[in-house]
Amino acid sequence: MRIKDIAERIDQITPLKLAQDWDNVGLLIGDPQKVVKNILLTIDITRDVVAEAKKLKTDLIISYHPVIWDALKKITADGPTGVVYDLIRSGTAVFSIHTAMDSAVGGVNDGLAGIVGIVNGEPVGDYVANPSGDNYKLVFFVPAKSAAKVSNAVFAAGAGAIGNYSHCGFGAEGTGTFLPRKGAKPAIGKRDKLEKVGEIRFETIVPAGKLDGVVAAMKKAHPYEMPAFDVFKLHDTELPFGLGRIGKLARPERVAQIIKRIKRVTGTKAVGLVGDEKRLVKKAAVCAGSCGKIINSIIAAKADLYLTGELKHHQALAAQEAGLTCICLSHTVSERFILKKFARQLQKQIKTIKINISKKDADPFKWKTI
Repeated sequence: MRIKDIAERIDQITPLKLAQDWDNVGLLIGDPQKVVKNILLTIDITRDVVAEAKKLKTDLIISYHPVIWDALKKITADGPTGVVYDLIRSGTAVFSIHTAMDSAVGGVNDGLAGIVGIVNGEPVGDYVANPSGDNYKLVFFVPAKSAAKVSNAVFAAGAGAIGNYSHCGFGAEGTGTFLPRKGAKPAIGKRDKLEKVGEIRFETIVPAGKLDGVVAAMKKAHPYEMPAFDVFKLHDTELPFGLGRIGKLARPERVAQIIKRIKRVTGTKAVGLVGDEKRLVKKAAVCAGSCGKIINSIIAAKADLYLTGELKHHQALAAQEAGLTCICLSHTVSERFILKKFARQLQKQIKTIKINISKKDADPFKWKTI
C-alpha cells in the first residue's frame, strides 16, 4: 500500500481538517507514492526513535508531534535539523496527526475524558470547522410521474446522506403553474397557455463539496426545460469540534479515585497537583498537552477538576485562586496512551502492514524524589 492510500485511511480516523491553523500536519517528509510495509507510531521523533525505525526497517513514521514545525532555511546533519536530515537520507517518511487527533471524535481528548469519567463531553475552545464542510438543503419541483427518476439521480450524485443513512429526502404533493412564452420549448403544455401540473416538492440534504454535481444531475434528469429549485445553506446545530472536553461525571468521585484510574491507563508514576486534592468532583475538564488560554473557559464554567499535560505558572496560580483542582501529567504522558487505540484503528484499515509502537519514545522528564 502506498503512503497516499494510508493517508486516506488516517484521515478517516483523524480528519486533518480538524487541525489548528498554526499546526503542521500530514505528510511532512517522503514520497506519497512510496510503498509501505512497516509503520512506527510515536509521539515525538528523536534520534533514538530514528535509530529504532531503522532497526525495524520502517518505511513510514506516524508521529503525534510534527518533526518540522516552522519553515527550514537549511537542513544539515548537525544541529537542530539533524533528525530531519537523517530521516530524508534514510528514506523514512513522516506523517503527523497532532491537533487533528486532539479534536477528533474518539481522539486523545475524548480518551482523557473517558479516563476521568466525563459523560457527553463538549469541546472547550479553539474551535475548528466541521471537516465534512457545510451542508445545504436542495428543494426542487418535479411532475409526480418523474419524481422517482429525478430523486434517484440526485441521490446517485451524492445527496441525501445523514449519518449512517442514505437516500434521505421528503416529498409533498402540490400544484405547479407556468405559462410558456415565446422561445420556450415546454415538455408539458403549449405556448401562451397557463398550465397547472400535479407536482412533487422534493427536498434533500447535500454536502457543500457535492452541491454543483447534485444540481447538475437534477437538471439533467428533470423533464422541464427550466426546472424550479432552491438551495439553502443549513446552520450546523451539531456540537463544534475543538480542543479539550468538559462535562459532568457519570457519578461524583474523589480526586484520589480519579488519579488511580489515570495511573492505570496512562502508566504515569507522578502527577502535579494544584488545589484541593480531596474534593468531590462532579464536573471536570481535560485537555491534552498544553492548552494555553483554555483554562480560563474551564474556570468560568466552574469545573471542579482539570486534567492536562502541563500548566504555566500564572495559569496554575489562576486555577488555585479560582478553587479549581488541576492534575498535570507532563505534556507527552497526557498524549502517549492514545497510540495503542490509534494502532488498533489503523490496523483494521491496513491489515497487511505491520504497525509498531515505539519503545524509544518517552517523556523527556525524569521524575525523582529528592
